[in-house]
Amino acid sequence: MMKSSLQNLILTLGMLLVSVGTISAQVGSANHLSFTQLATRWDEAMPLGNGQLGALIWGKNNQLRLSLDRADLWDERKALDLSKLNFKWVKEQVLNKNYAVVQKVGDEPYDQIPYPTKLPAAAIEFNIAPFGKVITNTLDIKTAINTIKFEDGTVFNCYIHAIEPKGVFSFSNLKTDQIIPELIVHNYNSTNQGTNDNSHAGEGLQKLGYAKGKVTQTANSISYVQPTAEGKFYEVKIVWKKISHTKIVGAWTISNTKKAVLSPIRTLDQEKLDLMSHLNWWRNYWGKSNITLPDSLIGKQYQLEMYKLGSVARKGAPAITLQAVWTADNGSLPPWKGDFHNDLNTQLSYWPTYTANHLAEGATFTDWLWKIRDRNLAYTKQYFGVNGLNVPGVVTLNGDPMGGWIQYSLSPTVSAWTAQHFYWQWKYAMDQKFLKTRAYPYIHDAATYLENITYLEKGVRKLPLSSSPEYNDNSINAWYLNWSNFDLSLAKFLFKAAAEVSAANKQSKESLHWLTLLKQLPDYEVNETGFTIAPQQNLNESHRHMSQYMAIYPLALLDVNLPKDGVKIKNSLKRIEEKGTRAWTGYSFSWMASLYARAYEAEKAVKQLQIFAANFCSPNSFHLNGDQKGGQYSSFTYRPFTLEGNFAFAQGVQELLVQSRNGYIQVFPAVPKTWKDVSFTNLRTEGAFLVSANKENGVPTQVKVYAEQGGDLYIKLPFRTFIVKDTPTAMANVNGIQVVSVHLKKGQTVVFENGYE
Repeated sequence: MMKSSLQNLILTLGMLLVSVGTISAQVGSANHLSFTQLATRWDEAMPLGNGQLGALIWGKNNQLRLSLDRADLWDERKALDLSKLNFKWVKEQVLNKNYAVVQKVGDEPYDQIPYPTKLPAAAIEFNIAPFGKVITNTLDIKTAINTIKFEDGTVFNCYIHAIEPKGVFSFSNLKTDQIIPELIVHNYNSTNQGTNDNSHAGEGLQKLGYAKGKVTQTANSISYVQPTAEGKFYEVKIVWKKISHTKIVGAWTISNTKKAVLSPIRTLDQEKLDLMSHLNWWRNYWGKSNITLPDSLIGKQYQLEMYKLGSVARKGAPAITLQAVWTADNGSLPPWKGDFHNDLNTQLSYWPTYTANHLAEGATFTDWLWKIRDRNLAYTKQYFGVNGLNVPGVVTLNGDPMGGWIQYSLSPTVSAWTAQHFYWQWKYAMDQKFLKTRAYPYIHDAATYLENITYLEKGVRKLPLSSSPEYNDNSINAWYLNWSNFDLSLAKFLFKAAAEVSAANKQSKESLHWLTLLKQLPDYEVNETGFTIAPQQNLNESHRHMSQYMAIYPLALLDVNLPKDGVKIKNSLKRIEEKGTRAWTGYSFSWMASLYARAYEAEKAVKQLQIFAANFCSPNSFHLNGDQKGGQYSSFTYRPFTLEGNFAFAQGVQELLVQSRNGYIQVFPAVPKTWKDVSFTNLRTEGAFLVSANKENGVPTQVKVYAEQGGDLYIKLPFRTFIVKDTPTAMANVNGIQVVSVHLKKGQTVVFENGYE
């Protein structure tokens, strides 16, 4: 009976693996990470994760090393004393040209005090010398399993369970019994310094001043309890078991300020059941959407971005930080303390979730923002002196401001940008409950704050002090007494979104109020160079942030199809090209791809994506900020790992294929002519429509749209004439653009076939 049960289980497992392969045909072996050696750096390691736990698999000192991480391991002791500064006082110092005092209070604590910071957990190492050389080292991104095969036939497998709080490892085909995991403790209480590896790492971890942790070991387990700060601790636990004379199976977990719980290694059939649930999660994840591209470099990088997204975003886990669950393993504080940067990084990290039909992953951002909302309301009252909601630009896990360059870390318009993600969650899902309980109240509070912090002067609404990340870096010249286009674009978006969510929530008077405020805002500051930084401040040099172009993307307040908008966009792109890319980092190219796609500059958009993938990524696909080919495109050649460039790249790809524009959607808006065969399935647009389309031999052949919620579809098709069966269509004018209009019921699908006129 037992044998029959096990055989059935193995058969089911095999069928599931086939199912994963069928649904995720685009994630073929060519898109896996595969090498003939172990990485020798942590930022080139094989990455595994489930949103809460993470691991990097690499080789260090001839050992197989698993760098372990947990997303909510933080030291949140306060370094910034917010009682010593406020927005009004900062403006006074700017006007008095006494900015050094502001830098001392607002900026220096971030640089000079090691906390608050994200923390790395520990590492596991194995002595692999008896196995001989590594023959293959493969991360199957379809199943999220890392497999390493050695010269003597030994096979190592490792994965982090998709829905359970544990990592799993095994050695099979063993020729020796002597394979016991060793726990490696980080230097929280030693004199060892961190490694200078050009990764923009901070001070050594010993600067945090923690007490020595306690390691307890038995024949088949290790536990390690590390005290941190303010009475908190974390525990790492490892267990393992010899299943047969040739196989050892183990697991690990990390707890935060509570005892680690890890079940003993179970029978083989139970372990296979665990693996099935893991594979099933990834099968469902990859089944959400699919794209096929003729460019293998871009196609592979896109799939690797989608893999990383599935590894770092999970319901119940914190939002994506700079490095998420892959905190640097070099003995030092992570780059920029591994924190939440809401002046760009968190926002870009979530860009691809909406179009890729991964709303659940995208919701980890809005869930976290909602969780820290009360602290943000208190911060807004304390620092800005008004009611409403703003969010610190640099923030801890629990929502406290960390300081840093305060033009951006305490920027007056951060909540306008975070509010866009509540707006997107609603627009892409059309979930009425989310509208009423999350999107409307959040956007309402953010708009209320912006109304309170601004003032009218001769009928024009003004902001007391403005900036544009990170133009003029941290100098007094980074402040402007008139709107920067960055802040102004965000204000225009926020009042517009507030009017829309209010109307959708049947608050018509409130909607009119926000529209009135929108009309009080000045026009964008533009000239022959397109968008300026601010009045009398053109883009005069290459610069990494595309902040002055927010109205083009991501806010999509302009449409290149409209003549006046088209001139602004074209002149802006020309100016960017004139100034070059020498001061860009990796995410600049990713963002630029979306800007070009919005202007229908397909070839230029693709070029940005190619440069990013070829020059600014580690062999494991991590975005390393600097140009890793010696400065071919950028003067930055350092290698701090951050994720926002990776995920902005993914959105840049999606912007080529389908766009939610000014009240309508467009299919194949920016596909280069050289891409003869392109297809995608179930990319999501505003209005909760799932779109699939094909381009064959250079000709778009079909567009299929599924209405998840129902409603009016306004679509700009990639062909002039079309054939639709059994569905009435009409032509419509949406904000000055001619499109096809179709009313769809909930669950209805419409198929447009190319009429080949």
